[in-house]
Amino acid sequence: MSISLPTLLKQIRACTLCAAHLPLGPRPVLQASSTARILIASQAPGIKVHYSGKPFTDPSGDRLRAWLNMASDVFYDERQIAIIPMGFCYPGRGKSGDLPPRPECAATWRKPLMERLPNIELTLVIGQYAMAYHLPEVHANVTETVRRWREFWPTIVPLPHPSPRNNLWLRRNPWFEEELIPKLQDRVANILAKPLK
Repeated sequence: MSISLPTLLKQIRACTLCAAHLPLGPRPVLQASSTARILIASQAPGIKVHYSGKPFTDPSGDRLRAWLNMASDVFYDERQIAIIPMGFCYPGRGKSGDLPPRPECAATWRKPLMERLPNIELTLVIGQYAMAYHLPEVHANVTETVRRWREFWPTIVPLPHPSPRNNLWLRRNPWFEEELIPKLQDRVANILAKPLK
């Protein structure tokens, strides 16, 4: 590691690698600190997040914070929570929603970021692209991967995307909020109760 995390974050926030492919231009959105204990590995910013410049400032964020039983001030405390999507910029819209995260982003930045987060105790892996990266040995769809959450416990928890688009998924899979979410909330609370290093 030749450069510090703050220097790396500065480089990422100035990145224009995918500029030609981004309909609204580059605006990398993430938060991280070397003291963070929880990593939220998400997909890519939506359009509201692009304009706010702050992760999960949308209905998906409201639901995710409810799943974690976490107040906004804790969620946005980079000393405790790292939020590092697979793609840092809004990728644009496709026929069925937002486009996938740009692949160049994770290929360029993810490994050096992970190397500079030595205190992560829990990684929340949200959606298929984050699952493919953080759980490469699991060759299953999102539902099956989330259903197998006990295999990765207590260091990794796979989650469906908290988007309102997944309301039907949540209705079809009541076990998720009945079984997994209470355990996740307890795990998060236990981690956050420890003093920062």
